[in-house]
Amino acid sequence: MTTLKFTELNLSNEIIKAVSDLGFEEATPIQRLAIPKVMAGLDIIGQAQTGTGKTAAFGIPVLEKIDIKNKNVQAIILCPTRELAIQVSEELKLFSKYKKSINIVPVYGGQPIQRQMAALSKGSQIVIGTPGRVIDHLERKTLKLESAFIAVLDEADEMLDMGFRDDIELILKRMPQERQTVFFSATMPKEFIFLTKKYQKNPETIKVVSEKLTVPLIEQYYFDLREHQKLEALTRCLDMYNPKLSIVFCNTKRKVDEVTSSLQARGYSADALHGDMNQSQRDRVMSKFRSGSIEILTATDVAARGIDVDDVDMVFNFDIPKDDEDYVHRIGRTGRAGRTGKAYSFVSGKDIYKLRDIQKYTKATIKRTKIPSLTDVENTKTAIMLDKVKEVLKEKDLEKYSQMIESLISDETTSLDVAAALLKMMFVSEKKTQEQQADIFANAVDRYTDTGARERGMVRLFINIGKKDNVRTGDFVGAIAGETGISGNMVGNIKILEAFSFVEVPSEHADAVINALHLSNIKGKRVSVELAKARNSSDFENDRRSSYRKRTTFRR
Repeated sequence: MTTLKFTELNLSNEIIKAVSDLGFEEATPIQRLAIPKVMAGLDIIGQAQTGTGKTAAFGIPVLEKIDIKNKNVQAIILCPTRELAIQVSEELKLFSKYKKSINIVPVYGGQPIQRQMAALSKGSQIVIGTPGRVIDHLERKTLKLESAFIAVLDEADEMLDMGFRDDIELILKRMPQERQTVFFSATMPKEFIFLTKKYQKNPETIKVVSEKLTVPLIEQYYFDLREHQKLEALTRCLDMYNPKLSIVFCNTKRKVDEVTSSLQARGYSADALHGDMNQSQRDRVMSKFRSGSIEILTATDVAARGIDVDDVDMVFNFDIPKDDEDYVHRIGRTGRAGRTGKAYSFVSGKDIYKLRDIQKYTKATIKRTKIPSLTDVENTKTAIMLDKVKEVLKEKDLEKYSQMIESLISDETTSLDVAAALLKMMFVSEKKTQEQQADIFANAVDRYTDTGARERGMVRLFINIGKKDNVRTGDFVGAIAGETGISGNMVGNIKILEAFSFVEVPSEHADAVINALHLSNIKGKRVSVELAKARNSSDFENDRRSSYRKRTTFRR
């Protein structure tokens, strides 16, 4: 199937810019087939598995069809679980980043209904929810669907399996008859076919064959180990195989941060990439990775599809991916442009069953192999060192050094002894350098991680002016950009309190910002700038008690 870029899908500039910010260029098969048809107003039956990009396939055209001047509900998206409803809501908010007037409200069980009622009362064009909670709002008349012109059922087969058929029909009957109805389902059970015939008009079926592994140049292996052995296995592989560039995939943002910090503390050139990072941070990390200034990229699956670097030698699945197709996307980051590559998966406990599913899905052989031993790693380092020595021996300007060696030779010392001693010095020197790098990083971590910054790679600064000085967010951004030359979009979270403020900046620019702004003037006031300190647990407890006292006093 031919590829298609999002810029070729006749989308608005706002959507294209948001998609670009997320690192996506080419549409997935379900996206390039479904987006034009949903945009055209057709009823659709989309058969696609999780992980194929189907949320964007229906979400992007829904966003494009919304009338921003109309504050009534125009689209209803039904999901089988609260987790999926939240996920779909978050993704649509990312896609609508530059469509400022679109309001998206998720409604689901487990959250106070009063909060949802308040959100709906402010006006929402798109409601995403579970069937039960949607009906609850319909009965309370806090949700009205008279203006809704499109209904989307995501994972319809799952909703039917969970017994939501009556609820689905009730919701569809509350909508205008002249509407667009879009169903997405992984399977096509009889109940599903019944619904399509009853509530859709001349639907077009889009079926996407699951992506299969098309990377024969990638050697695939797995280690059978315990969870606590993963980091040691990773570092031994890095030392043993010495990849030029490698990517380590984890299932969660938290694990990405943990693994990255552990690698950096051990002296490896590593950095993280995940969805909690803003665009300037992601661009900065990817630029470093492409240029080779960092050799190891630790990432989540959200970032996987946006990584397009040809020189990746190895991929490590620190965690086994939840979806089979995610495995394909992960290992596809290596072995590109006709090159060979290797993929290693760390299998712990019941992960072995998931790995078997992946092997069936990809029809590939994933070989079990042993974790490199310390002796293996040492032998590899020795071989690399000896290869370097052989290269130097080919050079012709060794006479001066030969004379030095001869001066050391005696009845008790041979040239072999001298060579052995020099090699030992080289190995010891390399080990000390690695330890020094780890110490430097550890000191930096000690200095910066206590500042309480919300984002990884950022440092929180304390500035002694606040609301009483009539200072605004733009004053801080302008001062930093003007005094240091740092782009304003690199400035992170800014919190302005009554007497002082907190500003987050990239850690690599922290010293420059402090030196430039300290004792300078902002809003005509001389300011003091220093690294902030993270609040400890007692601070939070005091805040909590203070808040409780205020609430109880108010009640009295």
